Amino acid sequence: MRLKSRYYPRALRPVLRIVTLLIIGALTGVAAVAEPIEVTDARGKLIRLAAPAERIIALAPHLVENAYSAGAGDKLVAAVSYSDYPPEAKELPEVGTYKTVSLEAVLALKPDLVLAWSSGNGLNAAAQLERLGLTVYVDEPRTLDDIAREVTTIGRLAGTSPVADKAADAWLARLHNLRESHINVQPLSVFYQVWNQPLQTLNGEHLVSDVIRLCGGRNAFADAVSLAPKINVESVLGRDPDVIVASGMGEERPEWLDEWKQYPALNAVANNHLFFVPPDIIQRHTFRILDGAELMCQMLDQVRQDTVADH
Repeated sequence: MRLKSRYYPRALRPVLRIVTLLIIGALTGVAAVAEPIEVTDARGKLIRLAAPAERIIALAPHLVENAYSAGAGDKLVAAVSYSDYPPEAKELPEVGTYKTVSLEAVLALKPDLVLAWSSGNGLNAAAQLERLGLTVYVDEPRTLDDIAREVTTIGRLAGTSPVADKAADAWLARLHNLRESHINVQPLSVFYQVWNQPLQTLNGEHLVSDVIRLCGGRNAFADAVSLAPKINVESVLGRDPDVIVASGMGEERPEWLDEWKQYPALNAVANNHLFFVPPDIIQRHTFRILDGAELMCQMLDQVRQDTVADH
């Protein structure tokens, strides 16, 4: 198809050429060239894709879950162990654990995008994969708002932004309502116990601290240097938290939480403020963390009510 340009003013000829190309493209089924996708990851590195990713490997359970939330679950070709939510994630092939990834298994699946976790996989893992020619997006969510940003970013990388943006907006509205309901509440000191042997907690940089702040609490070990420090009983006694919240490993309240009852001088023990939140809904950097946050807020609200009743 050719338009005889001599019948048109010279100024219109470039426009007519563009129109002609568009008509030819429509008739032949040739798609217009898509704009490249560019995002910046947690390293401050620009990640560039020529087209939306179609084969994605996620190297942490929370990244798997967030990919599903972003509408990109059907583009996942592999994950790591313990990627168990949503249920269909259990069917994905595994390429190791979040701590030990099999480079050979990843390469064999020919992904066009790898989603990695900075503090879990380590930056060396991402660098190794990049040296092998793979595109790696590295995340490190430290706040609740970071989770929404991650879901929308995965949506951009996978070409599923309409789904991702809608899901993120709904989740952020829920987060806003929870924040608004806990403004100017009585502050409480919270010791968050990850495990008992060794005794371990999380510092103020960890996402769980943002949940504690959301509920009007203060992380008793916010000032610890490392993200997940190992501490001793004496340090907990010295800080005398109002509340002790345990996580553990599963859905059941860990028996070791009651070991604190041998220290009746602790404020949390004296007032029976020993609580449990399942780790999957508070330690995973996913939309489900608001389920854990709502549970923690209810617990701290109960402590405040008990305090008022005692006075």
